[in-house]
Amino acid sequence: MAKEVAGLIKLQIRGGGANPSPPVGPALGSKGVNIMDFCKQFNARTQDKAGKVIPVVITVYADKSFDFVTKTPPVAVQLLEVAKDKMEDLNCFTIESAMKMVAGTARSMGITIKGDFPNKI
Repeated sequence: MAKEVAGLIKLQIRGGGANPSPPVGPALGSKGVNIMDFCKQFNARTQDKAGKVIPVVITVYADKSFDFVTKTPPVAVQLLEVAKDKMEDLNCFTIESAMKMVAGTARSMGITIKGDFPNKI
């Protein structure tokens, strides 16, 4: 017989970095879940993704037990990671010059560039 689901909790937590502080503690505590047990399991399961934001869906059952499923990081987070890794070597003094450099490289590769550059950011 299947367990009765008492609720679902959706959070975004850094891999390997779950701890009882907000937002994890209050979200789990309000459902009666053992917070430290969740933190230990989550950190063990995501230790290879340390520091990355990992969405997690926690299913809480009526007997206060839980299961959770980790998802892939949001696209925006992945784009920021790639941009940070690839863009720190541009040797530009301003964001505008960096944008022009990237646009020029893209044009030389045959990629069409549309839109205007912002005047000031």
